[in-house]
Amino acid sequence: MAWGDCGEAAAAALLLLLLLLAGGGGGGVHCLEVTTTRRALQRRFHLRSRAESGATVLELRHHGYDGSGRASRSREEEVGGLFSSDAARVSSLQRRVGGGGASSWEDEASKAQRRVPVTSGAKLRTLNYVATVGLGGGEATVIVDTASELTWVQCAPCASCHDQQDPLFDPSSSPSYAVLPCNSSSCDALQVAAGTSGTCGDDQPACSYTLSYRDGSFSHGVLAHDKLSLAGEVIDGFVFGCGTSNQGPFGGTSGLMGLGRSQLSLISQTIDQFGGVFSYCLPLKEYESSGSLVLGDDTSVYRNSTPIVYTSMVSDPLQGPFYFVNLTGITIGGQEVESSGFSASSKVIIDSGTIITSLVPSVYNPVKAEFLSQFAAYPQAPGFSILDTCFNLTGFREVQIPSLKFVFEGSVEVEVDSSGVLYFVSSDASQVCLALASLKSEYETSIIGNYQQKNLRIIFDTLGSQIGFAQETCDYI
Repeated sequence: MAWGDCGEAAAAALLLLLLLLAGGGGGGVHCLEVTTTRRALQRRFHLRSRAESGATVLELRHHGYDGSGRASRSREEEVGGLFSSDAARVSSLQRRVGGGGASSWEDEASKAQRRVPVTSGAKLRTLNYVATVGLGGGEATVIVDTASELTWVQCAPCASCHDQQDPLFDPSSSPSYAVLPCNSSSCDALQVAAGTSGTCGDDQPACSYTLSYRDGSFSHGVLAHDKLSLAGEVIDGFVFGCGTSNQGPFGGTSGLMGLGRSQLSLISQTIDQFGGVFSYCLPLKEYESSGSLVLGDDTSVYRNSTPIVYTSMVSDPLQGPFYFVNLTGITIGGQEVESSGFSASSKVIIDSGTIITSLVPSVYNPVKAEFLSQFAAYPQAPGFSILDTCFNLTGFREVQIPSLKFVFEGSVEVEVDSSGVLYFVSSDASQVCLALASLKSEYETSIIGNYQQKNLRIIFDTLGSQIGFAQETCDYI
């Protein structure tokens, strides 16, 4: 499967991975062919949406490292910056899980169900996934984030805003827009969503909010409501943050779509329409590919190639809006990894906004050792940023990479797509790293990042308190 048109190596060339299942290589091994490709031309894109078979579908795209073609920064510098932001996000989530306050990343068959395109955010300069929704009379391209409780967009007039591709949302142009007062229940709900109550005072009748993130980015504005449109499904009175002062690595997007477990999240606010169920399939490539965000419980619109298997969510109202499951095992190349860190209470977070999966040391270290044992034929290279297990694949046209499989409570086995095992830091293959990172402490919580979620249909059933997994070739279905 090609990731783009092949060309000769050039300064702007990126590595192309041609991943083939080994025809006779035995269980747990994939073949990886190393070639090069020219970087796709950057252009502004509009993400599609549609209703089908009672489902709402939004197109998702990957929103990766800076694809602007600036000669002043190398790929290594771009990736290093993104990994630094990723580490800050992981630190922020750990603080929230640990109760240290908000860093704030901070007939049922006939029930309307909508599907939204999910797209790579590479063209918008952040390694996350983005979708386009209708708000008021306009549109907003937002980062899809399962760890955020509140949806927010940048609003005009903007005192201090990051650059974005879409026009700013203008409240004055929407007759259905209204700010929420301090005595509203939604303002009270900010205590959960933002870790602090809405800011009010005698001279400020509107409910103000401030979301501050551990990497120094933030969003500040007023809590408001307006019509939200999802593939034609209109949600009246949708509560969101109208941000007039926003800064951070949100690269070209309008803001965030909060899909976490809280009263103000999109999932909670649309429970009458979609039953508290959503799923996504994250696209494989950084450019020219799409996945989908499906709202509702109609599984007939999926294109999964394996049956859906479910594991129970771990509910903990004291630990924020996160989606927890129990990780009970990992296999590398078909070999079970032995670790004292696996148990029925080995809680991990499934997160759409973290890039690289981070594991507690008691799990990461034996996983690393097993991978090194099976990948011993290839020379090692220095570590890079949060990735400490790297290799020099220069001169190899094809390598065999061990498979990676997570095992969740209930013997639910989920194989990571072969493209999610290694991360190509260097465009000449001199630094190719195992795409897993170690946390600093056993007291932290492991996180399954989006790099290991590609080509999987992941279903979040909040009312049934379960998460489902199935193999799927992700596209805007």
